[in-house]
Amino acid sequence: MEVTGAVTLTGQANGRVIEWFVEGVARRLKQRGHPVERSGLNGDGMGSDVRVVLNAVDAEAPRGFRRRSQDIFVVGVAELTEAPDDVLAAGYSLLVRSLSNVFIPIVRAGDDPVAYFITMEQGFHRFPAMDDEDAFFADVVERLIPLIDSRLVINNEFHPDLPEELWNGDEHTEAMYRTGLYLAELDLLPAPWPIDKLLSEEDMRHVKRLFGIGGLSYGNVSARHDRERFWMSASGVDKSHLKEIGTEICFVTGYDEERGVIHLSHPPHVSDPRRVSVDAVEHVMIYREHPEINAILHVHGWMEGIASTETVYPCGTHELAEEVAVLINREPEPGRAVIGMKNHGVTVTGPSLDEILERVGGKILRQVPMT
Repeated sequence: MEVTGAVTLTGQANGRVIEWFVEGVARRLKQRGHPVERSGLNGDGMGSDVRVVLNAVDAEAPRGFRRRSQDIFVVGVAELTEAPDDVLAAGYSLLVRSLSNVFIPIVRAGDDPVAYFITMEQGFHRFPAMDDEDAFFADVVERLIPLIDSRLVINNEFHPDLPEELWNGDEHTEAMYRTGLYLAELDLLPAPWPIDKLLSEEDMRHVKRLFGIGGLSYGNVSARHDRERFWMSASGVDKSHLKEIGTEICFVTGYDEERGVIHLSHPPHVSDPRRVSVDAVEHVMIYREHPEINAILHVHGWMEGIASTETVYPCGTHELAEEVAVLINREPEPGRAVIGMKNHGVTVTGPSLDEILERVGGKILRQVPMT
């Protein structure tokens, strides 16, 4: 069995339920061949091979774990003494405030605590009943393993060399603008939680510095320019207003797979260009494989009867991109495919954005089924 990363346990929270949870997860991870260690609150003593940090926090005052690199995924866990009216909203707030990629709130309401799995993409899963420990910890670890074994591809390199004739965009960026307006009309651009209201100024600076984002937003859209290059929405922008080149719409010129870097070209007068959407690596793979595909749409919605990924890989990982690309290859018509990403949303391919919207726009369900 190939072991690709270790897990470290840290945090400030104590209590019978949290201790039981952490010990059970550690035991199951070791059975799966992944080393488990403990480190200080700031990562003191953490090994260089750690890929996942399990951070137990106090739900009343969650302390964020300051990861040293983007390749470390943080899983926050907290015990809630009362069941909130909206578990997803409460858990998502804790996710953001604890600087986590994933959060597991454990609701202690009565004799049977209930645990949930919440992702940055608003994925929402309820774990099996805790009275079946084997099934419970097996499910928890199955959802942590993809974090340990995946490779995040969100680094960008900026080049101020966009040809002048593209400084104001072209017919493809106009189509992206129209697409954003249409998605907003369909209510397929859910308003994100305002992370600037949930984080301190210091933590907000840390998040921006680590991930290069200005906020959380959902979905993305891209359009091919030529064989190797394409336009794509930037990270953290309002998809209902895609206009400005370099800050709202990015021009992707290549992908250095060995270094895990997406190359972007921007107008030389744009002094602070924005990173491209974290799903850029997925779009790179799709465009390279299928010259007949000229546009890709990703929304946090669903369609009935579609092929879907099985493993819940995080957004922006090479593994998620590969799994989506494989499913597109299996479709009878890859150039007009609709692929689901489990607990996440759909990716739709087409000859143009206008064709995609005409074909599937009215068929997309706003609610993603969670399993």
